[in-house]
Amino acid sequence: MASSSSSSSVTSPWRYDVFLSFRGDDTRDTFTAHLYRALTQKGILTFIDKDELRRGDEISPALLQAIEGSRISIIVLSTNYASSTWCLDELLKILECKKSKQQRVLSVFYHIDPSDVRHQRGSFGEALAKHAEKLNVDMKLQLWKEALQEVASMSGYHLINGNESEFIEQIVQEVSRIANDHFVLPVAKHPVGLEPHLKDVDLLLSVETNDIRMIGIFGLGGIGKTTLAKAIYNSISSRFEARCFLAIVSDTSNQVDLLVRLQKTLLSKILGKCKSLKIDNTDTGIINIQRGLSSKRVLLILDGVDHLSQLETLAGARDWFGKGSRIIITTRNQHLLKTHGVDSTYEMKGLNQNDAFQLCCWHAFKREIPDDGFREFVEWIVNYAGSLPLVLTVLGSDLYGRTKKEWESALVQYRKVPHQDIRKILQPSYNRLSEDEKNVFLDIACFFNGQRLSDVIKMLESCGYYPHFSIPRLREQCLISEVHGILQMCNLLQDMGREVVRQESKST
Repeated sequence: MASSSSSSSVTSPWRYDVFLSFRGDDTRDTFTAHLYRALTQKGILTFIDKDELRRGDEISPALLQAIEGSRISIIVLSTNYASSTWCLDELLKILECKKSKQQRVLSVFYHIDPSDVRHQRGSFGEALAKHAEKLNVDMKLQLWKEALQEVASMSGYHLINGNESEFIEQIVQEVSRIANDHFVLPVAKHPVGLEPHLKDVDLLLSVETNDIRMIGIFGLGGIGKTTLAKAIYNSISSRFEARCFLAIVSDTSNQVDLLVRLQKTLLSKILGKCKSLKIDNTDTGIINIQRGLSSKRVLLILDGVDHLSQLETLAGARDWFGKGSRIIITTRNQHLLKTHGVDSTYEMKGLNQNDAFQLCCWHAFKREIPDDGFREFVEWIVNYAGSLPLVLTVLGSDLYGRTKKEWESALVQYRKVPHQDIRKILQPSYNRLSEDEKNVFLDIACFFNGQRLSDVIKMLESCGYYPHFSIPRLREQCLISEVHGILQMCNLLQDMGREVVRQESKST
């Protein structure tokens, strides 16, 4: 159970941003030295082997760890690169990490022809021929040849003549874009109770498999869906070629413009070239998403989806994305996930009593237990909040540093008039309901909470409502639940509903 302001789920898996692979005799004191300096001046943490790790013929464990711990590898292919078995073994390890860890690889052809590398001609052919004379078996030689063919087939940077400074700047800009693309999202300051949810969703994702999966996370507003999604992103994003956490803030005034903006943001975050793409409408956006992402292993998190059109225009089908891709959708509306045909869903539940108590204390007292004489107050808040993490955070922070008298007065006020920040959290779910659904919700809040469902349906039907449709809709929005045939609504939603009725009665 996490009880502090840090969590393993928010740390970066990389020790370095860049690993430089190069032939020392060719470029150590020239091109590679200038590239290394340009990268470090940009704040890009770069590993360069300064010879102290070279002991014997085999690549050292420390160097292997440096390769494994680097987000990006830059391979500087120069005239005598292949003459070094050390460089060739580095290349094998780099390409292995590209496959197993989805690391990025940038190839630089420095005063050589890429076709000479691909077909092992010129100095590359001569070097491999010399290695063949010394090796007792052909297996290692074949692996080196295949690795050189693979790296030569990648799109890379090619310098024969021209301005070397400008050439280095191009490389640094691309590295900077990739490095900035993979940032660690801020999760909750106190991620209490988050770890079990991470483990549950990890089983659904099965990131190690090569299929394409859409996973839906649903639950009431303030339950922690966004916090969980951010923690998932931090935990697994390094294993994908491209990644995007897209927060959806609905604009009910113009849904079409919103969708186009979201498509542009998605393409910009993953491809980094949105300015060169003309996206005038959602159809054009869909075409560009399919073209740009269908060959990439993508992690896409769509956070806060509330319209089916958002799913249809941002992640309409699995074949929009490359093999191994994962699309994670968070929403308050379970039915959206069912309609879109996701592979599996996960319902975000509230905190248990112990975790809720601890979270409230962290915000109210800056520690996991309350000050003397405040335990009963904290227990009241936990019961009132229904174990919603965001509500516990809001109320705990609101009461930090206050006296007992202030706590007593605040608790009475919360029950009569819900805290304005809590209403902002819960109100959107109510606002999206139809008129019939709103009326049923308000009747449950005022009269029917805790009653037998079958009786409530009869009474609502007698009032001219359509509970056989409205009540399942309220369930899908996580606004009510049913336990052993009894209709239940949490305290916060009940108080919000009553406040809506109170405000409406004042205005009439």
